[in-house]
Amino acid sequence: MFILGNLLSAIAAIINMFISFYIFIIVITALISWFHVDPYNPVVQVLHQMTEPVLRLIRRHLPVVIGGIDFSPLVVIAICVFIQKFLVASLTDIAIRLK
Repeated sequence: MFILGNLLSAIAAIINMFISFYIFIIVITALISWFHVDPYNPVVQVLHQMTEPVLRLIRRHLPVVIGGIDFSPLVVIAICVFIQKFLVASLTDIAIRLK
């Protein structure tokens, strides 16, 4: 059973790493949106392609633009933190019990 515990522990660590990276990307994209940067810059395009599908989904289902301020990055970060605290923590607890 310790092998399954180690597998779940590794999966939890990878999910946690990807979620942390995505939160970092969302924050960078939100900060870039405050400045006038070249939209044809390859880095800006990659950041936009990585975040816009999720942000567009949130904007479509929730009224998150209030007073001209877009709160969709904040909602996505809150969802990511919830997934980290719930899913990753649950997988880690299961892995510890299986070891």
